[in-house]
Amino acid sequence: MDRSSRSRRLLPAAAVAAAAALTLAGCSSGSGGKKAEEGGGAASAGKATTPRMTVALVTHQAPGDTFWDIVRKGAQAAAAKDNIKLVYSADPNAGNQANLVQNAIDQKVDGIAVTLAKPDAMKGVVAKATGAGIPVVGLNSGVSDWKKLGLTEFFGQDESVAGEAFGTKLNEVGAKNAVCVVQEQGNIGLTQRCAGVKKTFKGTVQTLYVNGTDMPSVKSTITAKLKQDSGIDYVVTLGAPFALTAVQSVAEAGGKAKVATFDLNPQLAKAVQKGDIQFAVDQQPYLQGYLAVDSLWLYKNNGNYSGGGVQPVLTGPAFVDKSNVDKVARFAAKGTR
Repeated sequence: MDRSSRSRRLLPAAAVAAAAALTLAGCSSGSGGKKAEEGGGAASAGKATTPRMTVALVTHQAPGDTFWDIVRKGAQAAAAKDNIKLVYSADPNAGNQANLVQNAIDQKVDGIAVTLAKPDAMKGVVAKATGAGIPVVGLNSGVSDWKKLGLTEFFGQDESVAGEAFGTKLNEVGAKNAVCVVQEQGNIGLTQRCAGVKKTFKGTVQTLYVNGTDMPSVKSTITAKLKQDSGIDYVVTLGAPFALTAVQSVAEAGGKAKVATFDLNPQLAKAVQKGDIQFAVDQQPYLQGYLAVDSLWLYKNNGNYSGGGVQPVLTGPAFVDKSNVDKVARFAAKGTR
């Protein structure tokens, strides 16, 4: 993979930080598959005077996964600036997520932003959207598949690259025996993360599958693994809530394993400050949501393609550790990192 070709400069309009208050609100459909309502709040400073658009943001968010709160805040900020009605919905089940995209098509929205955690399940409905003349952009998951599925643009992290960087970081800190905790089987992005770690890490990597929708089960499964294999010196988690749970598992197991993770939230940033978490990979989810929504406004009103329509716009990976966490924590506390 050509790293330099993936690091395209962001469009200036897309990179501008939103000055608008985050007045838009949406409700995740969780497992119900119902459309999430979003009300258009008061006008904000710098708000676009272009005709009102409706954009659907459809993700694979699982109930209780706070990562997506950050994505939504970014999307809401862009929507407030661009005079967009944002309709958010989510379901971790790929079939249900596809149905949510179909709902957006039926509502004749002006654009769709979608995650592709399980691209094969989304292929058909994405084709229906593009066939109906609705521009579709991808974010977060699907960097390897967005062009094949006919999406206009993609904003996110190359998970293979992030995993490889993580494995190199493990080498630097002297890890020898790691376990990679996967909270959702079949999620291509999570699979790529662990595969990337294995590619560059010089030690041993085991894969441990857990039920990410049942945190007590996550805790007990990790604890049991650590008790069974006392040689594990690093627990690698693929999301902030699972890292915080893994810290508890390490304590219960009575071992000396350390925890490192992908992704941030306010509690995770504090855990890095305390030394409970050694480091985290930040893919900047706020930026993913913001750029995805803003790109649809730019496409409709100025015919722009970020990355020229042929390269993704990468938002990560960036490491957060003791050396820089204090600066990042200020933004994490506001729920935007």
